[in-house]
Amino acid sequence: MTPLLEAKHVTKRYGTNTALSDLSMSIDTSKPAITAVVGESGSGKTTLARMILGLVPPSEGQVLYQGQDMARLSGAQRREFRRDIQAVFQDPYEVYNPFYRVDHVLTTPVRNFNLASSRAEGRTMIENALRAVGLRPEEILGRYPHQLSGGQRQRIMVARAVLMKPKLIVADEPVSMVDASLRATILTSLRKLTDEMGISIIYITHDLATAYQVSDNILVMYRACVAEAGAVERVVKHPQHPYTQLLISSIPQVSTTRDWLDDEGDQKTAATPSPHGCRFVERCPVAMPKCSTTLPPLYRTEPARAAACFQHEASPELPNGTLNEVLTPAPS
Repeated sequence: MTPLLEAKHVTKRYGTNTALSDLSMSIDTSKPAITAVVGESGSGKTTLARMILGLVPPSEGQVLYQGQDMARLSGAQRREFRRDIQAVFQDPYEVYNPFYRVDHVLTTPVRNFNLASSRAEGRTMIENALRAVGLRPEEILGRYPHQLSGGQRQRIMVARAVLMKPKLIVADEPVSMVDASLRATILTSLRKLTDEMGISIIYITHDLATAYQVSDNILVMYRACVAEAGAVERVVKHPQHPYTQLLISSIPQVSTTRDWLDDEGDQKTAATPSPHGCRFVERCPVAMPKCSTTLPPLYRTEPARAAACFQHEASPELPNGTLNEVLTPAPS
């Protein structure tokens, strides 16, 4: 079966800077799942999201929609693409026009895509979409953006995506600007979309904790490359790449002491590694000489796990470097 979306060895450069390097994966919506893409700022995760959404073209490689190069889609195919793949962005404030009631962001797609045959049917669709993300229509519709909380505004954007009955939602840091008390509510809504409505989700985040809670699979990225990928349970609980291990060890733990207030930490700035070597070599505690000269491929260390580290070179390389070999569907 032809996948909904497929990235084939995509690389994105901005001048001399590489934002994403040689990534291959596809999204098979017949087996819906949530895949988290995590990493620090500048790791390439948002570039990947924008490429999947068709907002930026790859410098090398191809992004295919239903087997067709996205750069060559016809008008009808592009319209279908815009319905199948929806986005939820980071900022729940700037997406609204303060002069319009929030109804506007919901009625516009219904009208533009002819989703309903009558105004009453459209209203019913909007109300059902709001309920699907845990909102009560009578408390939301008719209000202006400033009359709602950030969490409500973000869930409305999820409801807008749901209205289109998409096959994939790309959620780029959807809870990073929302109060901690509301993050669980929004993430629970996303999880239900996959479990109950069969919508696949790409969840872009820097937060390993929420990625672990909501996702089936995870891609850990560092300086434009995939460091580790696979089933989230295995990757988070038993990380195999030194960078993943560093990320997990840096998650704050509850403590009654306050000695961290006086701890300046490691102020060392990592040097820029060789463009031909491992991106993490300057920070890696187990680096070997070849790490400085050769970029490690992704090794399949387990059935649902791959790591780009020469510590695992006894394991086979991923066929064609595609991550789909280690990404699993959501459990039924």
